[in-house]
Amino acid sequence: MSSTPKEVTQLLRDWRNGNQAAMDQLMPLVYDELRRMADYYLRGERRNHTLQTSALVHEAYLKLVDYDAVDWQNRAHFFGAAAQAMRRILVDHARTRNYAKRGGGALKVSLEEAAEVVEERAYELVALDDALNDLARIDLRKSRVVELRYFGGLSVEETAEVLGISTVTVVRDWNMAKMWLLRAMSQEAT
Repeated sequence: MSSTPKEVTQLLRDWRNGNQAAMDQLMPLVYDELRRMADYYLRGERRNHTLQTSALVHEAYLKLVDYDAVDWQNRAHFFGAAAQAMRRILVDHARTRNYAKRGGGALKVSLEEAAEVVEERAYELVALDDALNDLARIDLRKSRVVELRYFGGLSVEETAEVLGISTVTVVRDWNMAKMWLLRAMSQEAT
């Protein structure tokens, strides 16, 4: 179902003002984009990941519905919040997996495959989240740029709109943040 950003923005504002029918109208308009975001995230995960695209969308949706006091600015703001919610869900899932007991009904795989796919990917996601949290303490805007671009799959223009900054600033922050994160994650790995 196609919609204009203005339609989505108006429905978000109506929802914020207590119109529950607006939420019912909003979901079909944003669902395909939320699925695209979730699919983008999950494409980098292991093949037998227990979260499916629809489940990630629905969990993120439930988190967004709980954002009662959010003053939704526009469509891009909503998708930025959705990206953050999906990031948190995936990181929480990875942390749970890292700490879960081994064995039981676990799928039998070779030691090599298990070492390369499962633990490394979960470790990388947790390490990235830790590094992003460290970056946020130093420079919140650069952290948000990474979150929106990497986890949210937003374009440079959409990221600029969400953060209220220029596209040139987004590109500069994106490049600097990637270098900072790479260095932080490589130091953590040693």
